[in-house]
Amino acid sequence: MNSLKSYKLFAAFVFFISTVSTFSPTLAATEMGIVTGGTKGTYIQIGYDISKLVKQKGIYLNVEPSNGSLDNIADVYERKDVQLGIVQSDVLASIRSSGDEQLFNIAKQIRMIFPLYNEEVHILASRSIKSFSDLKGKIVAIGSKGSGTALTASLLFEIAGVTPSETKHVDAKKALMLLRSEVIDAMFYISGYPVSLFSNIYTENLHLLPITDKRIAEHYVPSIIPAGTYSWQKKPVKTFAVKAVLMSYGYDESHQNCKNVGEIGRIIYDNEGWLKKNGHAKWEHVDLDAKLAGWEQYKCVTNAIQDIKKAQQEDSDNDTSVKNLLRKKVSNTSN
Repeated sequence: MNSLKSYKLFAAFVFFISTVSTFSPTLAATEMGIVTGGTKGTYIQIGYDISKLVKQKGIYLNVEPSNGSLDNIADVYERKDVQLGIVQSDVLASIRSSGDEQLFNIAKQIRMIFPLYNEEVHILASRSIKSFSDLKGKIVAIGSKGSGTALTASLLFEIAGVTPSETKHVDAKKALMLLRSEVIDAMFYISGYPVSLFSNIYTENLHLLPITDKRIAEHYVPSIIPAGTYSWQKKPVKTFAVKAVLMSYGYDESHQNCKNVGEIGRIIYDNEGWLKKNGHAKWEHVDLDAKLAGWEQYKCVTNAIQDIKKAQQEDSDNDTSVKNLLRKKVSNTSN
C-alpha cells in the first residue's frame, strides 16, 4: 500500500478525526458497545451474534450500525460507550501508510481482538459491463463517505488505472435503487457473502462483475463467490477480498475496559463452536488463531484466553486418534 500514500480519502478522514477529542478513555464501561456497518450488511449480523453470545454470560453489548470502517475507527478511538468495532484490514494499513502523523498515531492505538473472515468485493453491474476495465467512463456508486467500501473501491480504481466518469458516495440500499433505475452503471459493496441486500433482487439486466486484474492481485487476496450464493447467480464469480477484523482501543492493562474487552474475547474464543452453529454463515470461515500481517492482538485478550489455549493444546497432545496424529504429522511437515 506504500505506493498509494497520496490517496485523497485520507484528507477527508483527517478532517473528520480532527473534530474528535484525542483523550484516552478513562471510564469503565458497565454496558459495552460495538460499532458495525450498514443494516443490511454482514458486519451488523456478526455484531448481533456476538451480542447474543455474551448476553448469555451476563454482558450487555449494544450493537450499533455505522457508515463503516473509518467511522468505526473514530468511534472506538473517541467514544466512551464504544469499546469494540469491526473494520476492513486494508483500511488500517492505508491509514498507517498515509504519511500523516496524526493518522499514524491514531492507528497505533487500535488493537486486534481477533481476525474474522474474508470480505468479498461485490460489484453489481449492468450486463453490458464485462470486466473491471469496462468501468472506465461509467457512473459508479462506491459507498458512503467514510466507509471501507469507498476507500477500497477508490484504491482498486487507482491500482488498476481505471477512471469512472463519476463516482457517487451513497449507501448500498440507495446505490441498488439507482442501479435498478439505470441512473448508475455499477455499484460496489464490500461484505462477506452472502449479503442479505442481494438475496432477493430481480437481476435480469444485472450481474456480479468478475475481477481478475493481476495488478489488484498484488495487494488483495483472490477469492470466489460460489455459484448459487444468491438465487440469481448461476456461476462462480472471481473477485478479491479483504479481511474483517474485530478491533478495540488499546486501553492500559490497569483499565477496567481492558478486563471487559478481554472477557468478551475469552467468551468468543471459548464458544467459537456456538457461533459457527448459531451465527452468520461467515463464522464457518473464521480462524481465531490466524495471524494477520500488520495487526497485533490486544494483550488484554491474549492474557484472557491463554489458559483456554493451554487446555486445548493439552487435549490435543493427549488425543491419540488417527485423525489427530495425521494432523500433527502434516502440521510438522509443513513447518
